[in-house]
Amino acid sequence: MPGATASPGMALGSRFADAASAERAVALAMPMLEAAVRDREVGEGGFLHVVVMDPGKCPADCPFEQAILFEYSTPGRERWDADYAWYAREKAKVAWRTGMATDQIQARAPHLLRAEESMLGGAVVLDGIVVAVSGANPWYDEAFALSVAALLRAVAQQRRRAEK
Repeated sequence: MPGATASPGMALGSRFADAASAERAVALAMPMLEAAVRDREVGEGGFLHVVVMDPGKCPADCPFEQAILFEYSTPGRERWDADYAWYAREKAKVAWRTGMATDQIQARAPHLLRAEESMLGGAVVLDGIVVAVSGANPWYDEAFALSVAALLRAVAQQRRRAEK
């Protein structure tokens, strides 16, 4: 998938939600994501970056960078007006460390934020799956992240059933 990167990491990760599963989940979400970058009400920039964390790795297992399962940019990064990958990773880092979506942290648990951490919304945690998106308005970033997380959960479920 053009614009994608996968990070296998050193610690053992999820059995069913691996890099290939994350890539499949993002591919299934692509029609929505591609339509979103063309809609100026969704976000003015016309760019999105997605970060999917390995649900089998937690902060006690490895550094953040080794837990990144998959990243994707649409369109490519060459025309970006900001570093959307950095913003998405920062959102993912907070959600991964706390186990909470960024909107929940802002509304109910701001005491969990560290001085250097992002207060931007757009990362979700769904059944241990952390996904962050950056480039759109924060409420759309969150919706896209939730969609990718739900699709990853579905892909993992399909793989588990196929292994029987």
